[in-house]
Amino acid sequence: MLSDVDPERDPEGPRPARDLDVAAPETGPATSRLRLGWRVVVPLVTAAAGLMFALSFRAAQGEDLRADRDLPSLIMAGDSRNEAKAKEYDVLLHEVEALTRANEPKDARLETLNRQSERVAAAAAATKVEGPGVEVVLDDSNRSLDSLPDRYTPDDIVVHQQDVQAVVNALWASGAEAMMIQDQRVISTSAVRCVGNTLILQGRVYAPPYRIQAIGAVDSMLKGLDADPTIQTYLDYVQAVGLGWQVHTNPSVEFPAYSGAVDLVHATPIR
Repeated sequence: MLSDVDPERDPEGPRPARDLDVAAPETGPATSRLRLGWRVVVPLVTAAAGLMFALSFRAAQGEDLRADRDLPSLIMAGDSRNEAKAKEYDVLLHEVEALTRANEPKDARLETLNRQSERVAAAAAATKVEGPGVEVVLDDSNRSLDSLPDRYTPDDIVVHQQDVQAVVNALWASGAEAMMIQDQRVISTSAVRCVGNTLILQGRVYAPPYRIQAIGAVDSMLKGLDADPTIQTYLDYVQAVGLGWQVHTNPSVEFPAYSGAVDLVHATPIR
């Protein structure tokens, strides 16, 4: 026992009680089975790891497997392809229209259908349009993060999807007859989506400033912008953190015809 140890005969003094209770390791059947298990598992894990390395090397062919995951580069490349395809589509569409007019048979039923098509073409944005317009420009703030007041965050100094949609909806609701965002003609089914601080419209990607133009009754559209509550909230941030906001009027602007695909098959007016 610890009380029987004489400190004077033990130069190291009393040892802790835990040193007196150390048991010898077991060497029975259970220990043997454990050692046998590790002898089997370790080679299997090593073989699996080697197989994974070999497959990775074969798939990479000596190159970086993550080299094609640069998202900004992929977006820019896709945007360039979409722009080129859109221009090619416009050229082909004009060629088809010219050939159709030159070679279509003279038939009373066909002429009736053509007249009906012409009547709805303007509403479908399938023709050029010219008239007085309003232009709204939205832009991110130039303020740095360390200059913001305490209650504001980085999200407060960039233009968001709801800001663009608020302007678009206010213009449509107040009498816009035709609209463009950036360099594209938009229609009632055009979707405005933002990812980060970029805008995606009909397969194209745009960075701010965002330019929205509308042709219609100018005074009515200006009043619609002033009366919209979401835009008023945006204007509060214009004053607080310097978001960009410009409104211009033009006595005459011209929009090209919409040449994109129309996915909507059938719609019923809201009554």
